[in-house]
Amino acid sequence: MLRFVLSEARPAGLVSHQLVRARGLSSHPVRSGLAALKDETASKGWPPLVRTRADGYQLGAERAVLKAYERQVVSAKLTRFRRFITGTVAPHAAAHPGDKWVRHIVAQLNSIESTLDLIASA
Repeated sequence: MLRFVLSEARPAGLVSHQLVRARGLSSHPVRSGLAALKDETASKGWPPLVRTRADGYQLGAERAVLKAYERQVVSAKLTRFRRFITGTVAPHAAAHPGDKWVRHIVAQLNSIESTLDLIASA
């Protein structure tokens, strides 16, 4: 149903409150439906679902929009990831420096952080 509404709105997008109104649902089922739609578009080879602040949710965005969306998502994930490292993992490592688990997780998380940073800044 959300796919149909978004297809009808193309090439423009719809923001969350417009999707809620168009489907006559509360925001929770719309959010759940958007998550399911992302999975379905990927599995069926349909145009991807993206969200921008300016246009809201869109299906089949142009290459530049897709690239900007991907960078925005990676940057947001990197910020959240860094907060996890500094707020949880680093204090754990400081409290238990000899722990094999914490040494392993620090090494792996530093590698992941570096990779995400490269993607976000590319």
